Amino acid sequence: MAVGDQAVPHGEWQWAAAMLVVKPMSWPNLTDLLVDANAEAPIGMVGAPLSAGSVTPGRCDLAPALLRATLRRIGRYDVETGRELATRIADYGDVAIGGMSIEQATAPIRDACAASVARDELTLLVGGNNAVTRPGVHALGIPLERLGLITLDAHFDLRETDEGLSNGNPVRALREDGLPGRNIAQVGLASFANSAAMHRDAIDGGHLVVSIGEVRRGGIGAAVAAALAHVAHTEAIVVDCDIDVIDRGQLPGAPGARPGGMAAHDFFAAVRLLAADPNVRLIDLTEWDPPLDPTDLSALVAARWVAECIAGYESRDRD
Repeated sequence: MAVGDQAVPHGEWQWAAAMLVVKPMSWPNLTDLLVDANAEAPIGMVGAPLSAGSVTPGRCDLAPALLRATLRRIGRYDVETGRELATRIADYGDVAIGGMSIEQATAPIRDACAASVARDELTLLVGGNNAVTRPGVHALGIPLERLGLITLDAHFDLRETDEGLSNGNPVRALREDGLPGRNIAQVGLASFANSAAMHRDAIDGGHLVVSIGEVRRGGIGAAVAAALAHVAHTEAIVVDCDIDVIDRGQLPGAPGARPGGMAAHDFFAAVRLLAADPNVRLIDLTEWDPPLDPTDLSALVAARWVAECIAGYESRDRD
């Protein structure tokens, strides 16, 4: 047997094998890039462990902590590009919103994200349920008529707000706040998961609507390009990654995910393409409910989202 460049006598191979097991070669991973909130970093990360107001009750509040714990399992080297991720991320921790309603949690989430937006070129907002998207949008601090929203989501999120805020109506709530429909692009919408009234409302309101079938037929690159073109008239963009857009077989840990959703590799490609646009200032990840998946599959998908955000950011044209 040989270990490295040295031959090992036949009688000692068991000892050599044991040494290889107990001393595995370390490899760079995403935890290497996390730095203290006070350190200089181009990317900031804010956890928003919000589960209140979920249409399907669950534990989305557990997601930010598990995502951080899983980052050590995601490497920094991209074999496709031959590049190693190097951008540091200032971790601002989780917003203290335990026990709060959506209405009560909105201002703290907005303010925590605003602090990151003021310092960092890109903010990653880790939910929590989809209700965190609205305060993430307001965190940019610019008039809504000058702001674009792109959603990767199986749902329109246009439920009525008559009975209060929920994870099913952040887009409706933003429109009522003054976000023009023409500033909204929605990609990945699923059949048999939405209502005709919501579909009509989105079209009549000026949204770009790209169904999951259209994504498959035209490719994820064309869908993302169309979304960016639709909001090109705006000054800044928020991207909402509702993880239930992914096929349930590849992402079991989301209550709204269904069979026939977006392939995980298309989701990763979309995130990277969107993060590469310099007008994208904040990207959120929402609707991951860890207890729904007893395996580590959903956790690995969610943590890979961070790698794709960084890879996209590092490919931005800074000329």
